[in-house]
Amino acid sequence: MAKTKVEAELDQPDEQLDRAIEELRGVLQEEEKRPDVAFRAASGANSNIIMSIPVDVQIILGSTEMPVSDLMALQKGSTVALNRRIGEPVDVVVNGRKIARGEITVLESDPSRFGIRLTEIIAATKSA
Repeated sequence: MAKTKVEAELDQPDEQLDRAIEELRGVLQEEEKRPDVAFRAASGANSNIIMSIPVDVQIILGSTEMPVSDLMALQKGSTVALNRRIGEPVDVVVNGRKIARGEITVLESDPSRFGIRLTEIIAATKSA
């Protein structure tokens, strides 16, 4: 069965994220304009539904290119050099889209774990 244009567009992860963000912005803008308390309670429930949607968050430390022969030669203890240096910011990627940069930090509450301190939020751009 052939997909409609709308269905085909919704299959694109970036477009799904764009539509969800725009829908959320519209709901929040409408909520700010309406003083009705009942409306605020109802839209608050809608916001909670949207806010509970899981997203894939990745922190990209770096990347490299190598021939398949080098890849096949990797074994336990091998070191792979990345394209970033120590101290350079890492990329924060949500659903495949870079949204921020940050620096690696040790968690104060648990020194055995590390996290990311955001240093720059990348402005969203509209896709054509």
